[in-house]
Amino acid sequence: MRTELTEAQDRAWARLAAPGTWWTGAERVAIAAEARQALLCRLCAERAQALTANAVSGTHDSLGVLDPVVVEAVHRIRTDSGRLSRRWLDDLLGQGLAVECYVELVGVIATVIAIDTFALALGRPPRALPRPQPGVPSQRRPVGARNDRAWVPTLAPEDVGPDDPPLYAGLAGMNIHRALSLVPAEVIGFFDLDAAMYLPDRQLRDYGTEYRALTHAQIELLAARLSALNRCVY
Repeated sequence: MRTELTEAQDRAWARLAAPGTWWTGAERVAIAAEARQALLCRLCAERAQALTANAVSGTHDSLGVLDPVVVEAVHRIRTDSGRLSRRWLDDLLGQGLAVECYVELVGVIATVIAIDTFALALGRPPRALPRPQPGVPSQRRPVGARNDRAWVPTLAPEDVGPDDPPLYAGLAGMNIHRALSLVPAEVIGFFDLDAAMYLPDRQLRDYGTEYRALTHAQIELLAARLSALNRCVY
């Protein structure tokens, strides 16, 4: 296993336990735990087999730590992301889940899925969740974030202000990079992991050089197959 990959996963796990922008360290770890619990949820399993998730009602088999609206968000993102809708998100926001908290929650779940799936592929048990670190969220929203091309506000590269962190450093600022930009720290954290598990942006477009044991073509074949299985149309 490449040293840079081990180090990137260690950094991601440390970020998971630290206070975020909108969630405390304890809440972030609780979200991670609930993302794992979602795979054991009977309601989620029944919904996955139904023509539409709305056809099945009930209560999630949760760990009982997070608010029910947060549990719904975590479980659906983890088990049925291909069928999420704008109406579903608007309903969550109408129940009091702040859009900034939702975006950070997505970043936490994406990180956990990436690292847990990697361990599964290697035949290893999932990492023990880290111990939450003390501290308070910064609660800083980018001034330039606006409703543009997504269900949630995003921060375009041209709207990054002097007080914002360099969230697009080394990135092309494509839609996939903007997805979590309402919470810049999640962009920085997720793509730090992505660069090690996939390829840094600059290497991705350098088709004349192979940086991994797999070629560009082999990497993209795996990515395309995984995207199809996950119903990702990006």
